[in-house]
Amino acid sequence: MNNTISNSRKLTEAAVMLAIATVLSLIKIIDLPYGGSVTIASMLPIVIIAYRLGVKWGLITGLVYGIIQQLLGLNTLSYATTWKAVVAIIILDYLVAFMVAGLGGIFRNRMKQPTALAAGALFICVLRYICHVITGATVWAGLSIPSTAALAYSLSYNATYMIPETIVTVFVGYYLGSVLDFGSDTLRPYVSASGSRVHPLKWIAGVVIAGGLVFDIIMVFSKLQNGETGEFDITGLGSVSWIPVIAVSLAVCGIAICLFSIASAKKND
Repeated sequence: MNNTISNSRKLTEAAVMLAIATVLSLIKIIDLPYGGSVTIASMLPIVIIAYRLGVKWGLITGLVYGIIQQLLGLNTLSYATTWKAVVAIIILDYLVAFMVAGLGGIFRNRMKQPTALAAGALFICVLRYICHVITGATVWAGLSIPSTAALAYSLSYNATYMIPETIVTVFVGYYLGSVLDFGSDTLRPYVSASGSRVHPLKWIAGVVIAGGLVFDIIMVFSKLQNGETGEFDITGLGSVSWIPVIAVSLAVCGIAICLFSIASAKKND
C-alpha cells in the first residue's frame, strides 16, 4: 500500500496526524507538578502514521513531534545546571522519547491490525518510559529527583504518569484499529479476516469504556504523587474517592455489556 501513495499525500497525512498529536498533547488528563502528564493518547497519531506509511515516515514524523514538544517545554531547560544536562534533556526527554513513536508500526503484517496497533503502542510507551527514567536518574538527580536512590525514584516517578498514558494509548489504539482500516489506500471501516465489521453499538461501547477509563485514571493516578516533593506515594490511594470510581466503573461495565449483547443479538439475527 505504501508504494501506491504519492509522497505529497504521505506528507499531507503525516502533517495532519502531527497536528492532531500536538493538539492531544495539550489536552492533559493529569498534569503532575514535577513534570510529566497523562494525555488522550497523544502519541497514537504518530503510531498510526508509522503503521500506515512505514517506519521511515514514522520516525521522521516522530522526530518533528519531539521538536514541537521541546519547544512547548522550553522552560524545563532552565532547571539544567550544565550544557551537558541541557543536551541530555533535549535528546532523551524530547527528541528520542517522542521519535520512538515512529516504531509503532513494526508489528504490521505480523498480527491483526487491532492487536498490531495495541502492541505498537505498548512498545513505544515502554521505550519512552526508559528514556525518561534515564534522564531522571542522571540529569534530574539532585534537582527534582533525590540524589540518593535516583534510579529507583526515577522508575517510580515516571511510572506515575507513563502507566496511565500507556493504558489509554493501548486501549484507544486497539479500539481504533478494530474500527478503521489504516492499511488501505483510503480510510474505510475495518473488516476482519472473516469478513465481519464492528457493529456501531460496539463503537459506542468502546467510547463509553474509554470515558470510564479516563475518569478512573484521573481519580486514582492523580493521587499517587506527593504534591510537595513530587515523590511517588502509594499511600495516596487512601485519599482517592473510591465510591465515585466504583460507581462509574460499574455503570460503564453495565452499559458496555448491554451494548455488546444487543450488537451480538442483532448480528445473529
